[in-house]
Amino acid sequence: QVQLVESGGGLVQPGGSLRLSCAASGSILSIDRMGWYRQAPGKQRELIAAITDGGITIYPDSVKGRFTISRDNAKNTVYLQMNSLKPEDTADYYCNVYSVNSDYLDYWGQGTQVTVSS
Repeated sequence: QVQLVESGGGLVQPGGSLRLSCAASGSILSIDRMGWYRQAPGKQRELIAAITDGGITIYPDSVKGRFTISRDNAKNTVYLQMNSLKPEDTADYYCNVYSVNSDYLDYWGQGTQVTVSS
């Protein structure tokens, strides 16, 4: 059983920064892809950053240049550094892990709220 625990959300002013963390626990030998999604009220959940086990990263244009994803494979942890935050970044942020030990399954964190407001 894989569990994901997120931390780092909160309230920040426009232009500020936050760092989200997500630690995966369980009998883990390998993780294919780790990523972050977000869901704002009334909107669909969207991918905002992902990183493969080889270190390849992807971002949508809406966050490119402002958000940086990284991972620590020794700790089975993924991070999301968010800079130059905007009010439209306000959402619930969810950690996602795909394919633990080559099981080709998706795992989700419980979500952490990020509010960007003055």
